[in-house]
Amino acid sequence: MTAPYNCIPQQHQHPHACDAVVIGGSAGAIQAVTELLTRLPADFALPVVLVLHRLEGSGGHLDRYFDQHCALPVQDAEDKQPVQGGHVYLAPAGYHLLLEQQRQFSLSVDARINHSRPSIDVLFDSAVDVYGERLAGIILTGANTDGSAGLAKLQAAGGLAIVQDPDTAQVDTMPRAALKASSTKRVLGLDAIAGLLAGLAPEAT
Repeated sequence: MTAPYNCIPQQHQHPHACDAVVIGGSAGAIQAVTELLTRLPADFALPVVLVLHRLEGSGGHLDRYFDQHCALPVQDAEDKQPVQGGHVYLAPAGYHLLLEQQRQFSLSVDARINHSRPSIDVLFDSAVDVYGERLAGIILTGANTDGSAGLAKLQAAGGLAIVQDPDTAQVDTMPRAALKASSTKRVLGLDAIAGLLAGLAPEAT
């Protein structure tokens, strides 16, 4: 039986000023992320940081694959690299990816979280500490519960929490866990997420 999600239609969502976007996914997420990145305009001003569960030693082919489908430059994040708007960064295989207060990346080989390194929760947790309510977070298809605690922390801080509709996910375990951990009403299919993401912008000054 399909769960009754209390979704907010895209046209009724209120604007949310953001400085960064973090996205997490696992099984099935390469296809989902490709759909989102394809829709990003070339003038998209925010940094987008991705954690996808990857096998250690899988190399840098994934960033090159995404780069072919995105108008923005896509690369594996490097330790101490400054975060720049209009770029897409991917957690390297075998490393946790964190954001530091100076808005630069940090790589870690600490223990796996939720059986994963990189871990979505690790990225989201550190990004919330840096960006607070000006952070948007998206949980996509996946086969475990990684990301649910991080999304709940993001929402509690006033950030924009978005979950792929489990009924549209290739594997629904991860989005269902994120919904159970948070109270977000932004439960959307990929097309709606792509439209919302493409419309995010920093607050005008």
